[in-house]
Amino acid sequence: MIELRGVTKKFSVFTVVDGVSFTVRPGEVLGYLGPNGAGKTTTIRMLAGLLEPSKGEILFEGRPIRGDLYAFKKRLGYVPEQSEIYPHLSAYDYLTMVGRLRRLPARPLKDKIVGFMDVFGLHHDMDSALATYSKGMRQKVLIAAALLHDPDVLLLDEPLSGLDVTTALVVRDLIRKLAAENKIIIYSSHVLEVTEQVCSRIIILHQGRVVANDSVANLRDLMHLPSLAEIFSQLVVHEDTALAADRIVETMKRNG
Repeated sequence: MIELRGVTKKFSVFTVVDGVSFTVRPGEVLGYLGPNGAGKTTTIRMLAGLLEPSKGEILFEGRPIRGDLYAFKKRLGYVPEQSEIYPHLSAYDYLTMVGRLRRLPARPLKDKIVGFMDVFGLHHDMDSALATYSKGMRQKVLIAAALLHDPDVLLLDEPLSGLDVTTALVVRDLIRKLAAENKIIIYSSHVLEVTEQVCSRIIILHQGRVVANDSVANLRDLMHLPSLAEIFSQLVVHEDTALAADRIVETMKRNG
């Protein structure tokens, strides 16, 4: 189980995450939602051990992750929002490097890399430099890198970014299968439709604070709204979106 207790993150005088508390249990897929700037990625980076909370603590299996960050990261898979990978390496070399850092045996590592490249349709490109890859191709490599060591905890920050429709559906089904294997999965995304399909519970963050924490079904019943998109809109969108769309069209058609 992962537990956040009153986690706050400040940058200078700005509070980006404000007293966030929640738990995620094995077999659960937690959807972590919010508008841009709500604090989602900052939370994920704290969970990944890349940032230290200003206040509060994060626990894994009842122990603070900062007590033995190395041991926690050995059991963690992380797909970051930004594809910060070494562009001069090939996909094969990059995944080999990741696997060696994870201390995976050479032969199983090679088999895993070839298997991932096959299933993601990158077999013929795996010796090409990552600099030549599209955003979607790089995203597939990042997903493979996060799964190489069969992690117990998976942090997914906008994992569908740049992916084609077919691969996005594969990732959707993959998340379900990993949850069935008792993985702990935290899924942060703007794609509300997929989030609604794969997540057993939803947290909605607004201005660094949790404004909802429940199953989609319960949120629908409580708010009498038909979809996660409508719930999200009611909780965090304080703008007439139809009016904004009309204004964009009007501006587009101006002739000076």
